[in-house]
Amino acid sequence: MQEARYYEKTAEGVRCLLCPHNCPIKSGERGICGVRENQDGTLQSLNYAKAIAVHNDPIEKKPLFHVLPGSVSLSVATVGCNLKCAHCQNHDISQYPRSTRNPPGQPAPPEAIVAAALKAGAETISFTYSEPTIFMEWAQDIANLAEKAGVRCVSITNGYTSEQPIRDIAHNLIAANVDLKSYRQEFYHQTCGAKLQPVLDTIRLMRSLGIWVEVTTLIIPGLNDNPAELRELAEFLVSVDAAIPWHLSRFHPDNQMLDRSPTPVATIAKAREIGHAAGLRFVYSGNVWGDAGEHTRCPGCHAVIIERFGFSVRRNLIEDGKCPQCGETIEGIWE
Repeated sequence: MQEARYYEKTAEGVRCLLCPHNCPIKSGERGICGVRENQDGTLQSLNYAKAIAVHNDPIEKKPLFHVLPGSVSLSVATVGCNLKCAHCQNHDISQYPRSTRNPPGQPAPPEAIVAAALKAGAETISFTYSEPTIFMEWAQDIANLAEKAGVRCVSITNGYTSEQPIRDIAHNLIAANVDLKSYRQEFYHQTCGAKLQPVLDTIRLMRSLGIWVEVTTLIIPGLNDNPAELRELAEFLVSVDAAIPWHLSRFHPDNQMLDRSPTPVATIAKAREIGHAAGLRFVYSGNVWGDAGEHTRCPGCHAVIIERFGFSVRRNLIEDGKCPQCGETIEGIWE
């Protein structure tokens, strides 16, 4: 447990300032995330350095396709999330029972996480699985130590974060994959218990701060697969940076959303066409192993320059950040 870094005292208790919910929290109560509690006027982070998961993953699993391809990333998480997505595939840790007195997890001080990354030969530490926003203090402390040890950090996030915490960790964060779940406020309100605009703001802010940004959208049949919506979403990404890789993932029934079928592969292919037509340089298929949409193609000559199968890289032909065939610059973090 550690005192939270983003809150203010109010006449009724405290107000958390970590994310756009800005939860007012009375003494003895918690915010929406379930891991921040007002204890006699002090907001405490109940999940600080309590790891629910620590695993070595390929960076492609995040997914981050333009960040050190083929490298290992030590992935860490605590329980909790500030959204309540009905389709969450990690709901066992993100939406654990919020009535639990002490959030579960194993002690994992920042220095132990950095030591584990060095032992594993990991080039990065990923804040992932649940939602990094709600373990921001732990992530910041890990990132500060990791930078000194020569290990870089990335965040896999829903993007529902206030501006100041992002600015405070930005100098220690080389990349982020932001989950842009839909381009409709109705979807965010009904399916996630949140708002769309703060996520769009996070994508713009992160990119403006020099963080490499990739975006994932889980395509759910009948909810966010309308071609007009997908086109608007793609056009938004182009307005931020046409080089943002867009990952289009297949939905599989989970959590409270068991009444829908998996996304047809043809829907993913159509969405990729929409993304390219809107002007995005890199659009990928997700959860479709063996699909040609897993590969990185040069936007100039269309040659395959990174060949993938699932989370493995079979060939990486990029040389000094350029296509070896035509010399086109391929945006990303390659060294």
